[in-house]
Amino acid sequence: MAKKKIESEFRLSPTVALRPLDAEHARRELSEIADAAEEEGLSRLAAFLAGEGPLQELLAAVFDLSPFLRDVARRRPAVLDTLFDRTIEARLGAVGEAIGGAARVDDASESSLMMALRQWKTEAHFLIALADLSGEAETAVTVRRLSDLADACTCAAVDFLLLDANRQGKLKLPDRAEPAKDSGWILLGMGKLGAHELNFSSDIDLVVFFDPEAPAVIDPLDATELFSRLTRRLVRILQDRTEHGYVFRTDLRLRPDPGSTPLAIPVEAALRYYEARGQNWERAAMIKARPVAGDLAAGAAFLKELQPYVWRKYMDYAAIADVHSIKRQIHAHKGHGEIAVKGHNVKLGRGGIREIEFFVQTQQLIAGGRFPELRGRETVPMLAALAARGWITVDARDALTRQYWFLRRVEHAIQMVADEQTHILPEEDEELKRIALMLGFAGEAEFTQAFRASLQQVERHYAALFETAPELSAGVGNLVFTGDVDDPDTLQTLDRLGFQRPSDICRVIRGWHFGRYRVTQSAEARERLTELTPALLKAFGQTRRADEALMRFDEFLAGLPAGIQLFSLLQSNPALLKLMATIMGAAPRLAAIITRRPHVFDGLLDPALLTELPDRAYLSARLAAFIEGDRAYEDVLDRLRIFASEQKFLIGVRLLAGSIDPARAGRAFSDLADLTIEAALQAVIAEFALRHGSIAGGRVALLGMGKLGSRELTAGSDVDLILLYDHSDAEDSDGEKPLAPSHYYTRMTQRLIAAVSAPTAEGVLYELDLRLRPSGNKGPVATHIDAFKKYQRQDAWTWEHLALARARAIGGDAELCAELDMEVAVVLAQPRDAAKVKAEASEMRALIEKEKAPRDLWDIKLIPGGLIDLEFIAQVAVITGAIEPGRRVTATADILARLSPDFAAADMREELGEAYRLFLALTQMIRLCLTGEFQRDDVPPGLSDLLLAVTDLPDFAVLEAHLKETSRKVRQDFDHLLRGTGGS
Repeated sequence: MAKKKIESEFRLSPTVALRPLDAEHARRELSEIADAAEEEGLSRLAAFLAGEGPLQELLAAVFDLSPFLRDVARRRPAVLDTLFDRTIEARLGAVGEAIGGAARVDDASESSLMMALRQWKTEAHFLIALADLSGEAETAVTVRRLSDLADACTCAAVDFLLLDANRQGKLKLPDRAEPAKDSGWILLGMGKLGAHELNFSSDIDLVVFFDPEAPAVIDPLDATELFSRLTRRLVRILQDRTEHGYVFRTDLRLRPDPGSTPLAIPVEAALRYYEARGQNWERAAMIKARPVAGDLAAGAAFLKELQPYVWRKYMDYAAIADVHSIKRQIHAHKGHGEIAVKGHNVKLGRGGIREIEFFVQTQQLIAGGRFPELRGRETVPMLAALAARGWITVDARDALTRQYWFLRRVEHAIQMVADEQTHILPEEDEELKRIALMLGFAGEAEFTQAFRASLQQVERHYAALFETAPELSAGVGNLVFTGDVDDPDTLQTLDRLGFQRPSDICRVIRGWHFGRYRVTQSAEARERLTELTPALLKAFGQTRRADEALMRFDEFLAGLPAGIQLFSLLQSNPALLKLMATIMGAAPRLAAIITRRPHVFDGLLDPALLTELPDRAYLSARLAAFIEGDRAYEDVLDRLRIFASEQKFLIGVRLLAGSIDPARAGRAFSDLADLTIEAALQAVIAEFALRHGSIAGGRVALLGMGKLGSRELTAGSDVDLILLYDHSDAEDSDGEKPLAPSHYYTRMTQRLIAAVSAPTAEGVLYELDLRLRPSGNKGPVATHIDAFKKYQRQDAWTWEHLALARARAIGGDAELCAELDMEVAVVLAQPRDAAKVKAEASEMRALIEKEKAPRDLWDIKLIPGGLIDLEFIAQVAVITGAIEPGRRVTATADILARLSPDFAAADMREELGEAYRLFLALTQMIRLCLTGEFQRDDVPPGLSDLLLAVTDLPDFAVLEAHLKETSRKVRQDFDHLLRGTGGS
C-alpha cells in the first residue's frame, strides 16, 4: 500500500494558495486538461486532476491565470504527469541532461535538434513557471534555472554546429567528445544571462568572438567567415519560430560597433577595439559578461585580458562624469508626483529594476578597480558587497534587495501570462487583477499599494545614492551677475558648466536680475531666481546644448506673468527642474509651446500628472469642463485650441518622462484630435444652423483616415478626414438663408476647415487634409453617404482601398458613424485578386521611392524597409483578407500582430511588429521634440539620450546599426510578402 501511495503522490510543494480570476472557469479548464490526459492514456493524472484538494485548486488557479501554462498543459499533459515520479528539481535536472546530449545523437540534424530543443525548453519553461507561481521556488532560484536552461540550449546548439563543421572539414576538433574545447569559438552571455538573472520570456544577449590561432581552426584567414556563418546558424536554431515554438530570441547587438563588424570578431581585434575605442557603457556591459558556451577556457582568458579595461585602478573625473551620462541615457527623465501603476514599465520605469541594476553597476565601475570583491556579476550579492565596504547603508542594501526580488516577481508574472517579452503592467482592471492574483495578492487595490510603495522606495534610494556619488566639483563655482562688467571667475564657471558663449549668458542673466521682465519685477521673485540660478545653470549645462537651452528659458521667462511660485517649485523639485532643462535643451517643439503659452506649464504642477493615463475618458472629461457653459462660437474655437495645445504638451511630457510609451502617446494624441475636432464640428453645426437652418433628417459623420484613423498621430501630425452626410428627401434647409443639401454640406465643411485650421490668436487646432475623399481634390469637399458607398464599391482605385484599411469614424451622428464603419468593413472584405493587389502595392511603393527618395537613414518613413513598407504590408493584408478573424482594428501594430499564418510566418510577424515598435518609438520622440527634420549631424544630445531611453539601447552607434539592420529585414520581408522575392 505504501508503495502505491508514493507512486500516485503529486510532487509539488506549494507554499502559497492562489485564487483564480473565475473559479468556475478554472475548474472547467482543469477538467479539459484532465480529458486531454485521459486521451493520452495518462489515467493517474486524469484521476488526480478530477479530484479535489489544495493541489487541484492551485493548479486550477494557475491555469486560469496563465493562458500560456494552460495551453502547454492541454497540449502536453505528460509534462504534468512526470511530477508523480519526481520533483520539479529532479525533472529539470533530467531535462538539462537531455538537452546536453541532444547534439551528440547519432542521426542529429539541424531540424531534429531544433525540434528537440523547442520541446525540452517548453517543458522546462512550464515547470520553472509552476514552481515559481506555487511558491515552491524563490525568485532567485527561478532566474538561475532560466539562465541554466539558456546556457544548456546554447551549448547544445554550439556543440552541434562545431561537430557539423568538423564533419564538413571546416574545423579539426581536438576532441569530438568535447567539441567546444579548444575550438576557439567564444560566446559571452551578456546582461541578465551573464549574471544568471534571466527573466521568464527574456531574449538572450550574446557577444561572439573567436581565436583564429585555436587548435581547431584549419585556415585562420577563413575563420571570420566561418564563425560568422556558424553564429548566423546558431541564431536560427535558437530563435526561429516553428510549429514547436522557439528556444530563445537572440540578440547580438552588444558586440563592438555592430553596424560595421561581422557577427563573430577575432579576439585581437576586439581587444584593440575595447582598449582604443571602448566606451563606458561597454565597460558597464562587460561587468556581467560570462562565457556561456563554446570554448569556455578561451572565453575566460579573453575576459581576463579585458580586466584592465573594465576595472580601472584609478577612476578619473572624466570617467565619473561619463558614468553620470550613462545614467542620463538609461533614465533620460525622472518624473515627479505619484507613479502610475497601470501601464508602468517594471524594468525601465521610475523606481524599476533598471534603477537598482544601474546603481550597482556604476558603483562597481567607480570602485571595482580598487576592490576586487565588487566585481561580481549578480545584482543582489553585489548590493551586499557594497554594503560590506560601506558604499551603501545596510538599510539601502536590505530595501533594494527586497524590492529587487519583488519587482522581478512582478516582471515574471507579467510574462507568464502569455510568454511575451513585455515589462509593462496591463492598463485594464481585470488584467491588472490577474497579475495581482498571480502574485498572491487579494486584488488589484492591495497589489497597487504594494507596487507603488516598492517603486517609491527604490526611487528614494536611487536618488540618495546618486546624490552621494562623486561629483566633478563640490560646488558649481563662482557665479556673480551684479554690475555691468563680466566677472572673470563667473566666465570660467560658465565655461566649465558647458556654455559656449559665457559673456552672452552673463548678459542675459543680468537682465533677469535687473527686473527687465514682468516675472522678475518683485524683489522676492529676483531673490528666488538668484537662489535657483546655480541649479538652473548646472541643469542646462547637462543638456550639452547649454546656450540654446538657456536662451529658450529666457524667452519663456519673458512671457511669464509671475514667477515666485515657479521658481520655488523648481528649487524644491529637482525632477521638475531637470524636465524643464530637457525641454529647453532637447525638445524645441515643446519649448516653443511653453514659450508661446506659459500657462501650459501649470499642468506640470499637478502631482497626479504622471499617474493619470491620458485616455479618452480622461481627456473627454477635461474637455467638457473646459468648454462648458454658454460660449460664443469664436470663444469655443479659441478654447479648443488652448485645450489641444496644453494637452499635446502634457501628453508629450508624459512621453519624455517615460510614464507612457510611444504607442500610448499615439493613441492619446489621436483621442485628443477626435474629441476636439468633434467639438469643433458640433460648434460649426450649431453656428451654421443659426443662418441657414437645418436639413430634414440631416446627419454628418467624420471619417478619420491616415494616422488619425489608425490612432497613431504624433505631436506634429496633420489630420486626414472625409466628411460624409445623409438626409431625407428634403429640398432646401429651413433657415433664413436656405441652401440645397449638397451646397449646404459643402459650405458647412468649408466652415469646419476654417474652424479647425484657420489661425486665430490662439494658433491652429489642426491642419486638415481632405484629399483622401472620393475623386480627391477634384471632388466636392463633402460626400453623400450613398455616393461614398457607390464610389468605394465600383470606382475606387486599389490605393484608395489600401487607405481605407486605416479608416475609422471619429465624430458626428452616432448612427451614421456606425453605418459608416460597417460600410468600410464591407468594402474591405470584398473578394480581390491578392496577386494583383500585391503587384499594384509594390508598384506604388516603387513610385514613392522614385519620387520621394529618403534623405538618409533617419528618414524613417521613406527609407526602404521603413514605416511605409510596414504600412503597405498591413494594408495589403487587410484588403486581401490575410488577417486572423476578430474585431476590426485599424492600428498598424494591431494589424501586423494579426497577420494570418499563411500570409506571414510567426517569426516574420514578430519581426515586423518589433520593427514597427522601433520606428514608432523613434518617430514619436523625434516629432515630439523637433519641429523640422532630424539632422543626423546636429542632434541635441538631450534628444539622443531620449531616443536611447525610449529604445532601451546603450549608444547612438548601436541604435543606428539596429535601425539599419531592422529596415534591411523589413525590406526583405516586404519583398517576400508583396513581390514574391527574397527569403523570409
